[in-house]
Amino acid sequence: MDTNQTLTLPPLYVFEGHVPVVHPAAFVAPTAAVIGQVTIGEGSNIWYHCVLRGDTNTITIGARTNIQDGTIVHVNAGRQCTTIGDDVTVGHAAIIHACTLMNRAFVGMGATVLDDGVIEEGGVLAAGSVLPPGKRVGPLELWMGNPAKLVRVLTPEQRAGFDRTAPHYVELAGRHRRSLAGG
Repeated sequence: MDTNQTLTLPPLYVFEGHVPVVHPAAFVAPTAAVIGQVTIGEGSNIWYHCVLRGDTNTITIGARTNIQDGTIVHVNAGRQCTTIGDDVTVGHAAIIHACTLMNRAFVGMGATVLDDGVIEEGGVLAAGSVLPPGKRVGPLELWMGNPAKLVRVLTPEQRAGFDRTAPHYVELAGRHRRSLAGG
């Protein structure tokens, strides 16, 4: 690639008149696809090869949330939206489907959250785990496995390690934005 070439336009796609709404301080990587009824909050970052498809319902993402590379976020037609809060981390290649991730939720790499699943504030779903439909991860709970089950409740000190991820990704998104802009 020519080093003078820059990639600055986020890949936003209108679906049936619905235009994605992205806060000016959010970062959407140039190879992501953000489609239809999607709202992305301040400082949030959507990484390379993610697909956020709000075609038949809404996807709402709060502030400073990171949706890492290769993740798919979708909805359930007309029945369930997807709501993701503030300071949430969704690891690489996760599947987030018609569910709710509350503030500070953490979804590990390759994990799946299915319809009507809820991860409450500070809850953690381990890498590779599958949260079945309708299951609820409580505050500070660590769930793992397929199907995911409660392993233990994290101490605030243990949970603090997870809380470093969201600010790191906000900072990293700024670096990517500057680099893609040629700076």
